[in-house]
Amino acid sequence: MAVTAWRNGRYTKLAALVLTCSLHGASEDLLVVQGLTGRPGGRLVFALRTEPKTLNPAIAGDNASREVLHRMMADLIHINRESQQTEPALAKSWTVSADGLRYVVELRQGLRFSDGHAFDAGDVVFTFQVMMDEKVNSPQRDLLILEGKPIVVRQIGAYHVAFELPQPYAAAERLFDGFSILPRHRLEQAWRAGKLAEAWSLRTPPAEIAGLGPFRFKEYVAGQRIVLERNPYYWKADKAGNRLPYLSEVDFPFAGTEDMQVMRFQSGESDVINRVSAQNYSVLEKDQERRGYSLQNLGPGLEYNILVFNLNGLSQPFLQRRGFRQAVSLAIDREAIVRLVYRGFATPLSGPVPPGNKAWIDAKLPRLVRSLSRARELLTAGGFTWSPEGALTDPQGRRVEFSIVTSSGNPERVQMATLIQDDLKQLGMDVHVVPLELRSLLDRVLRTHDFEACLLSLASGDADPNADMNVWLSSGGNHLWNPQQKSPATAWEAEIDGLMRRQIVTRKYAERKPLFDRVQELLMENLPLIPLVSPHILTGAKKGLENFRPAVLEHYTLWNIEELCWRGPAAGGRK
Repeated sequence: MAVTAWRNGRYTKLAALVLTCSLHGASEDLLVVQGLTGRPGGRLVFALRTEPKTLNPAIAGDNASREVLHRMMADLIHINRESQQTEPALAKSWTVSADGLRYVVELRQGLRFSDGHAFDAGDVVFTFQVMMDEKVNSPQRDLLILEGKPIVVRQIGAYHVAFELPQPYAAAERLFDGFSILPRHRLEQAWRAGKLAEAWSLRTPPAEIAGLGPFRFKEYVAGQRIVLERNPYYWKADKAGNRLPYLSEVDFPFAGTEDMQVMRFQSGESDVINRVSAQNYSVLEKDQERRGYSLQNLGPGLEYNILVFNLNGLSQPFLQRRGFRQAVSLAIDREAIVRLVYRGFATPLSGPVPPGNKAWIDAKLPRLVRSLSRARELLTAGGFTWSPEGALTDPQGRRVEFSIVTSSGNPERVQMATLIQDDLKQLGMDVHVVPLELRSLLDRVLRTHDFEACLLSLASGDADPNADMNVWLSSGGNHLWNPQQKSPATAWEAEIDGLMRRQIVTRKYAERKPLFDRVQELLMENLPLIPLVSPHILTGAKKGLENFRPAVLEHYTLWNIEELCWRGPAAGGRK
């Protein structure tokens, strides 16, 4: 069977990155990571901003739960966060039919869950039954429904599983990343009883929870911490035959806020940090030599800030005018946002794909440069006028006045909205900034559509454009400017729908890329959302932590936790 991976814009046979062999008995098919060395032992501390809500992968939706669970669970095919390419994981290899509709996955043999129970194809089929069960309501279910039809999963042997797709799906193997394979022997009874959502709470005894990840659940102290211990059955090893992970324990104390998270890292109470704000990163920078940690600015990732307009016909008529939206974009000083809000730790955007996504960004899009004079020309051409006092009026003679809602819990976005308010004031617009609690904000944008403009951020879960189908399709629930349309409201949205549906069934990157480039060009011509800036991925780790390779894809810092190790006790390693 051929092992495939995404490389240099196409799928190729995978070689040299990882190899498989049998260690500690011919029946155990371990994955050997080539070129890896490390020192076993020690403990890693990673302070979580909030307390996890669950240890159940089928229902976990919050960042804290996922941060812990991804250390305890494993998937079939993994996206390497450093290379952004797919690679074997629990799946030893896979083949794809000529029509792209059938994937056959060969599993590693002889593997065990963290409780010692054998793993086989039955666990894989069970996992996808659970994830596709409407009653479970898994956040990942939508990824397994293509054009309204579910992926069919069949066991065709003790270690072989077939996945039958209702239509060809470009880069379908990337779908498997992030689907934690569940232990049928632990969860099937709860699922059949309709009680799966109640399983694996934080208070579940550790012996009742099992996974295939590098660590297993050891202890939960309410309001204080979760502790994981090394999984002795983990299925990876280094070239010397040492079974991974190197670390003995991972401690997740609950910090409560980002500021407390930063204080713990700065004082040496925690060893790794990510998702650092620009302000806190600047504070940490001054102290890194004395405090014994090092910081890394990875540059822009896959997160980007946008100003989105309500275009469903229920808001101000002037918002529907393309020339007006183009004028707003021209008036915004993105360089000032980078300088004043992000202290230089962000990159201005010229399109709807952030620059961290090097494989898919449309390099032909012109750089956006602020120009109030050009903005005035567009407004004049569209029938807008100015009063003697300088107030902008629309073609019907009404004062141009609207509000921008944003998250009150995100001071950077509130500051951005205030800067945009000042920028647009120079065009005579009367803009009001309305900070809202996040839940209320999302309710207005996605459910009641009671807003005029909204400043928020999007973050792609993967570099591949398929990860954002729900945003770009007019029928998508996250089509922010006018979600869940029964039919496209505009000709350009209809064209985007067609392009996105064509690229999803086109398997060659060289043929997909022009289709997605055209999507980006249509979005920039019509500007239902205005790209602003992409914040940099800012991380840090205590000196002496080896094999630490933060990446711009989530999970930024702990994605290769099985490889992390301490250089030695003198370097700050914890016992």
